[in-house]
Amino acid sequence: MNPLRLIRGKLRERRAARQRAALRAGYTGAPPEIACADWAQSLSDPTAFYLRAVEFFDRSLPEEFHAHRNYFTQHGRGFGEDAFHTQWFLLFREFRPQSFLEIGVFRGQSLSLAALCARHFQLACLVQGISPFSAAGDAVSKYARDVDYYADTLENFSHFKLPAPALLKAYSTDPTAAETIAARPWDIIYIDGNHDYEIARADWRLCARHIRPGGLIVLDDSGLATKFRPPAFATGGHPGPSRLAEEIDRREFAEILQVGHNRVFQKIAR
Repeated sequence: MNPLRLIRGKLRERRAARQRAALRAGYTGAPPEIACADWAQSLSDPTAFYLRAVEFFDRSLPEEFHAHRNYFTQHGRGFGEDAFHTQWFLLFREFRPQSFLEIGVFRGQSLSLAALCARHFQLACLVQGISPFSAAGDAVSKYARDVDYYADTLENFSHFKLPAPALLKAYSTDPTAAETIAARPWDIIYIDGNHDYEIARADWRLCARHIRPGGLIVLDDSGLATKFRPPAFATGGHPGPSRLAEEIDRREFAEILQVGHNRVFQKIAR
């Protein structure tokens, strides 16, 4: 790695840690609540709402969610941000899905979080992942080659005593992936796979056909064109998914929530 890039990365990490610690030290009053009626703020002032989601994580999420996030921040097991645990908690609490699909599993943080939410809210929810389970990357992502991603995902589920998920080892563009996606109308789909625009667009088009009316598609790394101004411990996303998000037909999908670079679209029931 370029030494200068390494130094800059370490400096960013320290700045992020200081800013995150300052937030925790500054909380006052009772632990916060975020009601569904508050979600509109995430679209009008996504930065302020994001900080609310961070505080909700720190002060209001049950301890099992903290343990889950802490586990995945260790040893490179996962990416993401604390506020996304708040996001999934809120979505499962409000919509109580019976089926959840993630495209792009990595090592299972989001997929196991969906299973954890289902257990917490006592939901019978199918948890399905589609991923190459390899080091295959894209224009903005590179992954370690010494990890058995499939076995590791199952091991991480087992660590939290969660039921094993349904896993398909495939690229989202493979025929087997299309068949799996088309096999049912889904309640929630999380598009978190290849960040290149053409692949993200293909994922969206396929998933949009198979999400049920009233169901949700969550688009990862898609916040660059929004008013979200990430703090030092967050990111705004990547160009491909961000471009795609601006092209989504609002006559078919309504944006109902933004948590940082994650944007949530609900299929309009006809």
